[in-house]
Parts: sequence; C-alpha cells; structure tokens
Amino acid sequence: MTGLQNRKRKRFFWAEYGLYCFSSMVRNVDLSLILPAYNECGAIASTIDQAFAYFQSQNIHVEVIVAADGNDGTREVVRDKSGGNPDLTVIGHEVRSGKGRGVREAVALARGRFIGYADADNKVPFGEYDKIQPFLVEGFEVVTGSRGLAESQIGRYQPWYRQIGSKGFRYFMRAVVGLPGIQDTQCGFKFFQRKIALELFQMQKVDGYMFDVEILALAHRFGYRIKEVPILWRDDGDSRLQLLSGNIRNVRDIFAIRASLGRLNERRTAVAAAAGTE
Repeated sequence: MTGLQNRKRKRFFWAEYGLYCFSSMVRNVDLSLILPAYNECGAIASTIDQAFAYFQSQNIHVEVIVAADGNDGTREVVRDKSGGNPDLTVIGHEVRSGKGRGVREAVALARGRFIGYADADNKVPFGEYDKIQPFLVEGFEVVTGSRGLAESQIGRYQPWYRQIGSKGFRYFMRAVVGLPGIQDTQCGFKFFQRKIALELFQMQKVDGYMFDVEILALAHRFGYRIKEVPILWRDDGDSRLQLLSGNIRNVRDIFAIRASLGRLNERRTAVAAAAGTE
C-alpha cells in the first residue's frame, strides 16, 4: 500500500475474499490497538469505549482496529459506532477465518508507532498497558503480557480441565518449537515496535490460535528481544476453542510452525524481495 493510498483510504469492501473493512480518514497515532473478535456483538461496544477512555486519559493517541469474524452484526455495530471517528476501523469475514488471520490483516492497516492486540472480551484491563509501555519506549522489539510469572495476577481462573490442558500444551510446544524462557505464549496482550510488527506478520502464516506461538518463534529466531511482563488476567468463561477439534488443529499448527522455521531464511528473503518491489 502506498502512502497516498493509505492516506486516502476511507470505506471499502473486498468482496472477492469475503472481507469487509470500514474505515475513516487517517492521522498519525501513537498506538494501533487490534481487537480480534468472533461474534462479539454484545461486548464489543463496551470494550471499544473502555479502550478509548483509558488511552485518552493517558494522553495516548490510539487507533482501534476491530478484526471481527462472524455474522452476528459485530462489524455493523463497530461501523455504526465509528460515526466518522478517524481512529476506529473494522475489518472481518462472514465466515470464521481465524484469529491469526484477523490480526495479520489488521497489522497491515495499522498506522501506530507501536502495534499490539488485546482480546475483545477484555480479559486483560487496558490499564495494564502501563506496565507494557515503558519497555516499548526502552526499545524492546516485543513486549507481551504474561500470566505465568510470579508477579502475575489471576482475577478469575480457567476451569481445572483447561488449566491442565494449558500445562500439557506448554510442555508439548516447548518440545516441538522451543521458545526457552517464555512462560506464557498465549496471553492475548502483545505489543510490538511498528517495524517489527510489520516484518513478523508478513512472515506469519498460521490463521488459528497458534499464531501467538509463531510470532514469538519468529521474533526469537530473528534475535529480537522479547520482554514478558506480569499482568492482571481474568477468565470470562466464554472460550471459543473447541476442546477436541480445536486442539487437534493446534497440534497440527505447532508442527507446521516447526517446519516453517526450517525454511525461515528462504521465506525472509522472499518477503524482503517482495517488499522491495512494492
């Protein structure tokens, strides 16, 4: 996307891919906050209000990009709510295309100095960004919230069977992919330097939940500094992951990530070459 196209983008519809995007005129922003959502019609308006209220109170110019899949009217709620607000955008698909794909497509539109994403159901209060920002300003390439550190606070725990599954996943993931020293790959509260986000998400391929692992694995392989920060997290009891089919897909994606890391230099060269021709 050229600078002129980026400045002039308003409202558009990508019918060929089933992707909807409604946006307003653009300005420079401090932070691009992506809210991936699937059928969050009942919660999304409140989450958006809380995001703008917090960041405005901190004198942080934020844009919010909602990546909303599903057909419950979430995209329409956000579009109507934007009301000409230049800092509120919504994209998404009628069918469920995956959290990883939604974040990837939103990153491509982001304009902020920093780019990050948080769960649309607000599992992590936006005030926790206070703990994230200093490390971004210091220059860390990736700063991620973590539920696995000694100082982390859990306001409401997941059901016992999901806690057991999470521990098993952590051992499996480390055995297959690695990521030494990372205590929590799946917390949906991650932030990046702009340049790093654009590079990583150009390389990232996994559409489902394991995109978090892929992003961290890419960052680790490239030698970028990853800072885990203890945060307050609370389960809302509304997990969208199907225990059997969802976890089968997760296992498949973990092995796919390992295979893709073996072709990383080739992929990185191809991405750089493509970027140079745009």
